[in-house]
Amino acid sequence: MSAFVETDICVIGAGSGGLSLAAGAAQMGTRVVLVEKGEMGGDCLNTGCVPSKALLAAGEKAQAVRDASHFGLETAEPATDWEAVNRHVHGVIAAIAPNDSVERFEGLGVKVIRAAGAFVDSKTLKAGDTLIRAKFFVVATGSSPFVPPIEGLAQVDYFTNENIFANQQPIEHLIVIGGGPIGLEMAQAHRRLGAKVTVMEMARLLPKDDPELTKVVIDRLAEEGIAFYEGSRNLRFEKTKQGLAAYCTSDAGEQCVHGTHLLISTGRRANVRGLNLEAAGVDYTPHGITVDARLRSTNKRIFAIGDVAGPYQFTHMAAYQAGIVIRNVLFRLPARVDYSAVPWVTYTDPELAHVGMSEADAEKAGKEIRVLRWGFAENDRAQAERRTEGLVKVVTDMKGRILGASIVGLHAGELLQPWVLAISQKMKIGAMAGMISPYPTLGEVNKRIAGSYYTPSLFSDKVRRIVRFLLRF
Repeated sequence: MSAFVETDICVIGAGSGGLSLAAGAAQMGTRVVLVEKGEMGGDCLNTGCVPSKALLAAGEKAQAVRDASHFGLETAEPATDWEAVNRHVHGVIAAIAPNDSVERFEGLGVKVIRAAGAFVDSKTLKAGDTLIRAKFFVVATGSSPFVPPIEGLAQVDYFTNENIFANQQPIEHLIVIGGGPIGLEMAQAHRRLGAKVTVMEMARLLPKDDPELTKVVIDRLAEEGIAFYEGSRNLRFEKTKQGLAAYCTSDAGEQCVHGTHLLISTGRRANVRGLNLEAAGVDYTPHGITVDARLRSTNKRIFAIGDVAGPYQFTHMAAYQAGIVIRNVLFRLPARVDYSAVPWVTYTDPELAHVGMSEADAEKAGKEIRVLRWGFAENDRAQAERRTEGLVKVVTDMKGRILGASIVGLHAGELLQPWVLAISQKMKIGAMAGMISPYPTLGEVNKRIAGSYYTPSLFSDKVRRIVRFLLRF
């Protein structure tokens, strides 16, 4: 016989968005039921952001040994203990896991049900042996790796982000299919840990970012020994004694790459299967649940957040969307999402970060713009760190309002944050130019590029005449 639970909010999915919403609502006195069929913390903690950044950190330390000669130190080729690297990655996960644990959320007053959930009707969800009747539902089921139908793929073993972080064995030659952020992050991490790496991409590498800045990243990865096959077509695989062979067609003709391991990193698809959304009157597509600006589905009592709601599949967006739902559900405020200042970062080295409109976006929108550029080579701290590759690129309108910013270089994700604030608050470039930036910091690049907006007018012949006139008195 099924148990029955009545609650105010039922959250389906214990990833970053679901956990943020459940914790916030419970602490505001709301009855909350949280349903999760897999691991608490979802993809981000267990198979996504956290383990990938831990692996990148290991690769960064290995590369620091190789690059030590820049600072007058003896270099060496580091030996990788893959089992120890795996322990490091999972140690980081274990350190963060208590924040996302069942025990913590039950301590906050959330009822946690560890089972798959499916809608029975527009007001009822069944999770295991429990029927849940809620005033509001929030679907936060995330996304999963998309594995395309490639010829021969079924005959070879391959990684996705869901299982690559379980690997404890040496990788001799990793073939990465997909040249987006995840693919390139994993390519660089494994290359720095000693593997040979080849990346195959059907279209353009890092296609969502400004080509002027992506070139800096790709050039650095190529210098580190990663081979790229851009514009790969007619991809197929064959199993070999050593692992696999990947065949493709490119502008240079037929290509064949032999590798020992394969990583499929070709995007993600929303987790909508098995929820029986039809019974709840919720429309959806393969890209996710259809929502309005308040994140309501076609059933106005059912909201969706995070990867399953799109259009940005980032952990920080899921948390942002959770706040929008809380304002709608708990305070009855018609809060709406605002995607004008959505930041994203590719955590390669150098990092690549962006917020707002790119130069191409602004031109496509028909805006009259100014484009500012400032290179890291002009920054004294970057010189001291021997990391002068990269630049900041800022787009403003003709009145100086900041429309967008992109940064490629050391710690670009950290350097982007003032621009996120500036765009979200509709600030003008003068606010950034007028701040006092401590010396010597990488952050000075933001002040310097902002100041360059005024250079043509400040050091003009007109200003010189005015200054000479005033000095006569």
